[in-house]
Amino acid sequence: MIKLENIHKRFGETEVLKGIDLDIKQGEIIVIIGSSGTGKSTLLRTVNFLEQADEGRIT
Repeated sequence: MIKLENIHKRFGETEVLKGIDLDIKQGEIIVIIGSSGTGKSTLLRTVNFLEQADEGRIT
């Protein structure tokens, strides 16, 4: 299980992730969609600890 609680990520003055909450249970498949520049890659990099969230918790 992966749980994101109130995840925030900023680059300078730009807040890319704003209060993301997400529960992914074992065996569950999710899809993340959105336009270019909406934070999809940043979210995945944060979940994989390649980027550090400015606020929030990942367990």
